Amino acid sequence: MPETVAIILAAGKSKRMQSELPKVLHAACGRPIIEYVLDAARQAGATRLLLVVGHKADIVQQALQHHPDVEFVLQTEQLGTGHAVMCCRERLKDFDGQVLILAGDTPLLQGASLARLLREREQAQAACVVGTARTQHNAGLGRIVRDADGRFVRIVEQRDATPEQQQITEINTGCFAFESRSLFSALHEVRPENAQGEYYLTDCPEILQKQGKPVLAACTLAIEEAMGINTQEQLAEVEAVMRKNPHRPG
Repeated sequence: MPETVAIILAAGKSKRMQSELPKVLHAACGRPIIEYVLDAARQAGATRLLLVVGHKADIVQQALQHHPDVEFVLQTEQLGTGHAVMCCRERLKDFDGQVLILAGDTPLLQGASLARLLREREQAQAACVVGTARTQHNAGLGRIVRDADGRFVRIVEQRDATPEQQQITEINTGCFAFESRSLFSALHEVRPENAQGEYYLTDCPEILQKQGKPVLAACTLAIEEAMGINTQEQLAEVEAVMRKNPHRPG
């Protein structure tokens, strides 16, 4: 396997948590949720961890300074997931390997699932592999559109999905494995042409396909691994899953 760098997105403000504490430092079963994500990235084989921070960055850095393998990257303006990853470009200008991109608020991620995602990319020599999961409870989630032969076509968000596409049960988990140079080539083409005026990482797979590069979607994750935390209620739900299986690996 080529060398792997993990980029973990942890810059968001998340007003819905209704707390002064940065979201990724909220505790689940006694540990900050971001630490579970760091563990999963390490277990997947990442040798460098780039943590993108923004909102209350100093507090996040202070809380995690005891992790010697974590490098902090500052996103001064929160302009979307694509912009957050682009902030890492200078750090990775000489890197030639694969990049695992994860959300910092998904503490149920499993290292074994992420390792399978990386193996899929390596075996296929793909520019990008989108990590997916299946669920009947797909409301609000990005759908994975495939062609008649089962090949990945694009990610469609619910608000843009046709009635037929809304029935799709394969969803985007927010986990991606990229070949590093392809990643930054695609990010250069991303435009903030959406209602939020943000740069979306999810535009990259389609851009890479248009460049003629291989892009796959691989169902390597369980749906619970995609459970993100944006509210205190969601935090409680994640804790409940952890307590049901206290010996599950990080």
